[in-house]
Amino acid sequence: MSDAVTEWAFATGWRLVKRLPARVAFGAFDQAADVLWRRRGAGVLQFERNQARIHPDFSPDQLRELSRRGMRSYLRYWCEAFRLPTMSPDEVNRTFDLERKELMDVCVASGTGAVMVVNHAGNWDLAGAWGCLRYGGLTTVAERLKPEGLFEQFVEYRESVGMNIVPLGDPDAIRRLARALKEGQIVPLLGDRDISRNGVIVDFFGEPASLPAGPAVLGMLTGAPVMPVTLWYEGRRATGYVHDAIPVPTEGTKAEKIQVMTQQVARAFEDGLRDHSVDWHMMQPVWIADLDPSRRRT
Repeated sequence: MSDAVTEWAFATGWRLVKRLPARVAFGAFDQAADVLWRRRGAGVLQFERNQARIHPDFSPDQLRELSRRGMRSYLRYWCEAFRLPTMSPDEVNRTFDLERKELMDVCVASGTGAVMVVNHAGNWDLAGAWGCLRYGGLTTVAERLKPEGLFEQFVEYRESVGMNIVPLGDPDAIRRLARALKEGQIVPLLGDRDISRNGVIVDFFGEPASLPAGPAVLGMLTGAPVMPVTLWYEGRRATGYVHDAIPVPTEGTKAEKIQVMTQQVARAFEDGLRDHSVDWHMMQPVWIADLDPSRRRT
């Protein structure tokens, strides 16, 4: 029953929210964000714990105000996501832009493709739609959600804006992503949460955290540049910044090279989050100290 209700709620959101006037839709989502924030659920509390690592000098009141704004940013993402399939190409280009996008342009023009390591911030779906318009499509991975019907809705939604979706856990995933890179495509991968439980331990804002190894592995396997991208909102626009490519180390074992590259991803995320942490929609544990004991590694 719970799965059916969840699936129905998302289907209803995609069907109805895009038909509302923008002011009405965004106003309603702001109100919903405030209600969720006042309830002080697990996600809000984890958001504040995550933010405390980025802003160790913030008082509890400052962190709580940050989480209020963060919930509004998160619900803004969902409102935009529900409305995205109806947006025209001109509207997508007016609503999103990327600083230093010329670095990506060069990768596509030269045929090397690029692994873009993105954080859960701003509007990564809008960034993907913008990338599809600019580069003729892209290939990415989607977490396999429950219920299955909800996952299928997400795949259909992202494919509707031009993305080629590889399900997380697909035994052929690495080969499919590598093929896309060999074809000169952009492959964006979310790189700030270790869903697979096989991530790399890095120093992140002074504490050990687990980040996914996939971007570094793909870069080493294909020779495609690995570029972190940090995202945020700036007024009415969603935006982001392309960081410098991370080189593959010339020395060390494969595991050591992956660790070095993933640590550099963490450093790029730190640079982006210091000024834009309110738009980091991370309401799950990232740092080892917050993980379930069964997931902790020594």
